[in-house]
Amino acid sequence: MAHIDRNDGTLGRLHRAWMPVEDLANLVAAFAIMGLMCLGVAQIVLRSVFNSPLPGYIDLVELSMASMAFLGAAYCQRLGSHIRMELLIGKLSGRGLWAAEIFGTLVALTIIGVLAWYGFEHFLRSYTLGDTTMDAEYPVWPSKLLVPIAFSIWFVRLSLQLWGSVRLFLDPSKAPVAVVTMKDVAEQAQDEIHEVMGDEADAPEATR
Repeated sequence: MAHIDRNDGTLGRLHRAWMPVEDLANLVAAFAIMGLMCLGVAQIVLRSVFNSPLPGYIDLVELSMASMAFLGAAYCQRLGSHIRMELLIGKLSGRGLWAAEIFGTLVALTIIGVLAWYGFEHFLRSYTLGDTTMDAEYPVWPSKLLVPIAFSIWFVRLSLQLWGSVRLFLDPSKAPVAVVTMKDVAEQAQDEIHEVMGDEADAPEATR
């Protein structure tokens, strides 16, 4: 969760402008999870009570996986909720820390960029061929389109994180903006409270 400082320049403004996009994508993923749970309940009821399973249930589950798996990735990246190997990073400070963050972010940018590119090609192929699911023959391309969209949102977040890391590498005395930083248990708990209460904009800087 990045530092909210109204004097943090262009990076801070871009960071704040991109947050609603990530929030919306994560909200869509949350609704997809809730919808899948409701779908599962309906499947159980229809099969148990009426002995009539929901048509295309397996196909709908498969189509929903992309939204649940990828749309929340950029949101998690911003909050630092993703899994990080901090055994080494936790021992670094100053320019050494931000050099390691720059390296890791560049690797992530490369991977996500490649996945977004080829994900879009898979979407185009599916859309052109009219690809459908095996059973109910639902169109597959909407699900495949979510993959490059999610990765593109994630790519922008990583780009902002890279910018913030380079900024701190050049001048470690500056306030962290749009970067992942480690926190102790008390700070992490406080951030989670802010997130649940919906007042992230007033929360202190940094992500774990």
